[in-house]
Amino acid sequence: MGRAMERAREAWVLGEVPVGAVIVLNGQLVAEGGNRTLGWNDPTAHAEVVALRAAARQAGAARLPDVTLYVTLEPCAQCAGAAVLSRVARLVYGASDPKTGMAGSLGNLVQDPRLNHRMPVTPGVLAHEAGELLRAFFRERRR
Repeated sequence: MGRAMERAREAWVLGEVPVGAVIVLNGQLVAEGGNRTLGWNDPTAHAEVVALRAAARQAGAARLPDVTLYVTLEPCAQCAGAAVLSRVARLVYGASDPKTGMAGSLGNLVQDPRLNHRMPVTPGVLAHEAGELLRAFFRERRR
């Protein structure tokens, strides 16, 4: 999760909302990403999607059934959906997102029994640190 925090800090330096994601397979880092929606002019370039795309390219496959996705902020609907479609094995996230979080807060897309894939979720890992990074970013933007 520490590496995801590094990606989040890098996103902030680029003027992006500081969210970072990493993908791990068998204890090895496979891919990582930070938000790039503004820099790439791409509303889908959330940290999770950036990391999932990189991991899929590296794997040469659209499905990533044995990976763990670590992200600093609870995934939104788009990112939760991408994790489900990628067949991610496990999701670990830091700060909860009561406004858009779809891994337990607003909804729970990643564990919806109506879907053909679900994953275990571990919330709250480095939640204080991830939440403080986001709060500091938005405090600074309001100035």
